[in-house]
Amino acid sequence: MNSSICHFLRPCLRKGVKPTARAAHARFFVAVQRQLSTPSQRAPLTTTDKERLWKLQEDGGLEDYYPRLDSKTRGSPVSTKSFAERYAGLAANEVNKDETCTVYGRVSSYRFAGSRLVFFDLRDGQTTVQGFCNFGVLKKAGVPQDQWDRFKRLLRRGDWFSITGHPTRTSAGELSILAAQIPQTISLALHQIPPGLDPETRARHRHVDLIVNEKAGDTLRLRHHIEKYLCNFLDDRDFVKVNTPLLTAGAGGAVARPFETKATELADTTLNLRIAPELWLKRLVVGNMGRVYELGPAFRNEGVDATHNPEFTILEFYMPFANLEDLIEMTEDMFRGLAETVRSLVQSSLTSLPPLDTDFQPPFKRLEFIPSLNAAIQSTHPSLALPNLASSTAHSDLLALFTALHLLIPAGATLPRLLDALCAHYLEPQCTAPTFITHPPAALSPLSKSFLDPVTGQLVAARAELFVARREFVNCYEEENSPFAQRAKLEAQLAFRRTDGEGDGRSGVDEAYLEALEWGLPPTGGWGLGIERTVMLFAGQKRIGDVLSFGTLRNVAALGAGKGREKRREGPRGAGGEREAMADSNWTTRDFRVVGTGARDTDDKGSA
Repeated sequence: MNSSICHFLRPCLRKGVKPTARAAHARFFVAVQRQLSTPSQRAPLTTTDKERLWKLQEDGGLEDYYPRLDSKTRGSPVSTKSFAERYAGLAANEVNKDETCTVYGRVSSYRFAGSRLVFFDLRDGQTTVQGFCNFGVLKKAGVPQDQWDRFKRLLRRGDWFSITGHPTRTSAGELSILAAQIPQTISLALHQIPPGLDPETRARHRHVDLIVNEKAGDTLRLRHHIEKYLCNFLDDRDFVKVNTPLLTAGAGGAVARPFETKATELADTTLNLRIAPELWLKRLVVGNMGRVYELGPAFRNEGVDATHNPEFTILEFYMPFANLEDLIEMTEDMFRGLAETVRSLVQSSLTSLPPLDTDFQPPFKRLEFIPSLNAAIQSTHPSLALPNLASSTAHSDLLALFTALHLLIPAGATLPRLLDALCAHYLEPQCTAPTFITHPPAALSPLSKSFLDPVTGQLVAARAELFVARREFVNCYEEENSPFAQRAKLEAQLAFRRTDGEGDGRSGVDEAYLEALEWGLPPTGGWGLGIERTVMLFAGQKRIGDVLSFGTLRNVAALGAGKGREKRREGPRGAGGEREAMADSNWTTRDFRVVGTGARDTDDKGSA
């Protein structure tokens, strides 16, 4: 510390000396104390930002820039979107002095025209409204020169402002609000808005990404519209939206590794986050709820990559008395309408998103699993084909087929894994346009009904999967409603799991679900869709993190652990005294204390 700082702190450093009552001393001492005692990962303010804060504080206190909204002094509050729609009919140079309103928004740009005119753009969401300040008008309303000069010094890109005045349209045709009083700061952006962000910063500082990149916000808005469309689609067909448990003892409905946790009230029971809502929803159908659907989260304790995240959103519906053909036609109708909705949004409001170039006009292409797979294999190896999958040698025969085709054998090579690998190699590459892969071997679908295919003689599932651009989007099938057949299929699945290591957290079959089936599940069609992949497809995004509000689990975990901030390189050192000391350390907003408000100096509610 230099001598000036030691002199500044002397009343607090020597015992027996009565401390002075200066607020600045106390603020500075508390700041240094915190800095030395708690290592901080928070990004310090730049020198320019800190200089601005000191000037604002010297002008009267930082609390003035975070006011409550006063309904007595403002006009009728209007969003930027409503303002633009309501006053779209104003002519050039027309001022509607009969109406006074208040518009709020973040300053996206500002311009000075001489010393008496200020123009600035306020943006709230997707819509921008121009604020127009004429000092000649404001002076007649009683605004003094020093207040006008202070407003011009304060105005900065990124801050939130309110402007109260009259709707007008400038001579250049720009819809604006003519200020009737000095615009008011309602929240400061303590950091300067950058012109662009690198990928790592975009992921770790999602809130900044949304400010800087219009496409990031448009993607999340498109997700909202997609979810809204899907819910409306089902609501219009008499489905009932329900919520089922996220925490349960044992996670069924899919093949995946679940997350495990404990509850205070059930200390001896291992709980799982659900991997799918399927078994719960089918219980509701058993209970006479009829058509039901759920849009909600699911969790799978697996890897993170461009198209997978351990936490994701799934839409599932269950429709009594629907067969596979009903489900396929319903899917085609849904995606056709969704594509029309997205195209309209991209053309009208979500203009930063790329146009949708995929044709979703029904009927979609279909590939029947076994005949299409045999055709693909025989195009290069005419003498080879799938073996009889019901035979006792089916597994060894499939391994021999892999060897003959010079294909890599997957780890934990069970019958389902081998069949899935063949599908990924031969069938999925054919699915660039919307394509259903239908009737897979029964071993791949333990929860669906199965039947003997009259053409191939193989036991297949009454199931279809929709692929677009080589990725799976929809999985639908006729539900197995016989408790006897379902038990046999679950037991066969457990045998496969002991080999491949996959599982849903259960060591045996789900007896509770089988007991529910004993009460009678009507013939039912079940359907599931991954929301994130769907948004990626329609928004033209390549990474799942771009369609999640705060990115993948890696980014969310880093933010939760307080690792979202990185240190910045400081600018030129401040000039002397308190400011020089400030520039020498990693100061943050904690170092600017709001005092003199009568509030207790604590962050703990209700503490002594």
